[in-house]
Amino acid sequence: MKNLVASAALMLACTPLAAETVRLDWLERQLTPPPVLSNLTGDPPDLGLAGARLSLADIATTGKFLKIDWELHETVVPPEGDFLAAAQKTLAAGARVLIVRAPAADLLALADLPEAAGALIFNTAAPEPRLRNEDCRGNVLHTLPSTAMRTDALAQQLRAKRWESLALITGPQPEDRAFAVALKASLTKFGLTLAGEKDWPLTADMRRSGAAEVPLFTQDLPEHDLLLVADERGDFARYIPFNTWLPRPVAGSEGLTAKGWTEVVEDYGAAQLQVRFRQTASRPMQDADFSAWVAIAAISDARTRAGTADPATLRSFLISDKARIAAFLGQPVSFRPWDGQMRQPMPLVTERAVVAMAPLEGFLHQTNELDTLGSDRPETLCKAFGATP
Repeated sequence: MKNLVASAALMLACTPLAAETVRLDWLERQLTPPPVLSNLTGDPPDLGLAGARLSLADIATTGKFLKIDWELHETVVPPEGDFLAAAQKTLAAGARVLIVRAPAADLLALADLPEAAGALIFNTAAPEPRLRNEDCRGNVLHTLPSTAMRTDALAQQLRAKRWESLALITGPQPEDRAFAVALKASLTKFGLTLAGEKDWPLTADMRRSGAAEVPLFTQDLPEHDLLLVADERGDFARYIPFNTWLPRPVAGSEGLTAKGWTEVVEDYGAAQLQVRFRQTASRPMQDADFSAWVAIAAISDARTRAGTADPATLRSFLISDKARIAAFLGQPVSFRPWDGQMRQPMPLVTERAVVAMAPLEGFLHQTNELDTLGSDRPETLCKAFGATP
């Protein structure tokens, strides 16, 4: 009998443990691209999703050692499709951790579903500051930088360079207006002022007359050190540099820009990530791809260190002081416990190079200098996260 018991114990010890399967869900709302003046650029069809797929491949190796099988279920809703119905179907099928690429309205509708109350949702596409403030949701974490983070990073650079007299051109689209509002708030935050501003006319056709239109349009702007442009669709701003009445640098949506990620980020091992992405997607990695990539990297890190894939436990770990996710940006990223926004360094870039990395030296904070970018704890309007650690 003793031999039988010993044999059974040995067989049990030698039997490999069954792998844990962790389900992740990609939920995307496709959008019909708005009309723009130039057809030179457009979003690739796999924007964001390519980053998620690469991240899944990256964590698969570690998963093998930890006996974790990661599965990514992809749901892409066409522009005319019913996003909420697709979300309900996905949740009914067992989705509990969702990486979402969708506009703010769809994101909020998903987060407010009764079926999503116990889910963990990662916003990789909607930059609106209100989603981190008065319209925040406790089950949503944000890996895409907010518009306020981008404009704060830019304002720090302007302050550091002592470009204190500024002019602003704002485009006609709602996202242009929102970017301009965030820019003005950031300028005030860092002690900068606008010498003058103008609205871009809807009737201008820059393909035909950029060299003639822009000098005339900018001629009556007051003296300034730098020209800010709010053109989030990339509609007209590309025609502004080198055509202005005064020879001034351009920043904002064109020229010097602040992004969560771009193909020119190469330091801190980022070049390796860029190469892997190009090999798998056959294109450069954009900020939307990085937001999806880092969401899955954060989930993997939290699962490994917290010891469970339970959404509530993952969320608690990620918004705690324990979370430190490697993201090829020079320092670990983490999530703010008061609004769910991922704090990260912000590359300030031109088309060909990284100019600086915000937060810049000299912009201090009592606990974390990354919190000089975007809504800090004392100014947050978010109530959904309750008492914060």
